[in-house]
Amino acid sequence: MQFDDDARLDTSEVQDVRGRRVPGGRATVGGGLAGLLALVLALFFGVGPDQLGLTDGSEQPTGTASGLAQVQQSCRTGQDANTRDDCRTVAVVNSVQDFWDEEFTRRGGAYARSATVFFSGQVGTACGSATSAVGPFYCPGDRKVYLDLGFFDELRTTFGAGGGPFGQAYVVAHEYGHHVQDLAGTLDRSRDGRTGADSNAVRVELQADCYAGVWAHHATTTKDESTGRPLITSLTDADIRDGLTAAAAVGDDRIQERFQGRVTPETWTHGSADQRQRWFRQGFDSGDMARCDTFR
Repeated sequence: MQFDDDARLDTSEVQDVRGRRVPGGRATVGGGLAGLLALVLALFFGVGPDQLGLTDGSEQPTGTASGLAQVQQSCRTGQDANTRDDCRTVAVVNSVQDFWDEEFTRRGGAYARSATVFFSGQVGTACGSATSAVGPFYCPGDRKVYLDLGFFDELRTTFGAGGGPFGQAYVVAHEYGHHVQDLAGTLDRSRDGRTGADSNAVRVELQADCYAGVWAHHATTTKDESTGRPLITSLTDADIRDGLTAAAAVGDDRIQERFQGRVTPETWTHGSADQRQRWFRQGFDSGDMARCDTFR
């Protein structure tokens, strides 16, 4: 995956609060046993920590990033995105939101842009205070995506994903799929408390995978406002394989087999490796969000 070196990154779409102390709440840092337990339960790649039962009850959001935040200083162009992990994530956020803005307009709607918050350890959100153990998540309370960039290392080392740049982009695009669902009114379907291979919780996650594939289909043709050219200039078959590998690595069956030695489909919340790959591929091959109706 390559970005246009001359494109200007829009860092206003990312709030960088890494290293900040969160007022109130427990300062439990993710990773280690706590992080593994949360991940084993397949509670990452989801929506707000209030729904996951991993909050401390506090609902005090952190402040927005200051002008001295790392991404504002370092992530200015597509060239930066080609050389730095955090800048690449900024560029992916820009590309994903440019696409959904165009897609909503084409369909006669209006897309509301959502910020991604980079944090480390713990973060306060409108959904409560969460630790890195939750993994990447979307909070419908403030309509923001939350991401500890250290998750990408854990995705590779703990869960066996390839770890390529597009595997990381898939994670970001999946979370923005939840934002699209929130805007469309379908996200609430996951809140009926049911689990299992055919549950609404799984269907919501698979639809977000499909939406990530739809973006990937259009990634090299979606134009960047700063140049009038696509921000992403190259997306190869190897990149798509990285995305599919990441999708499989976080399948409920793969996680359960790895960490509990048996697969229990009745407890699934995100779908199997095969399902996640299949729905990402459905979105990528079709490029049509209408083909992502996982509820039918």
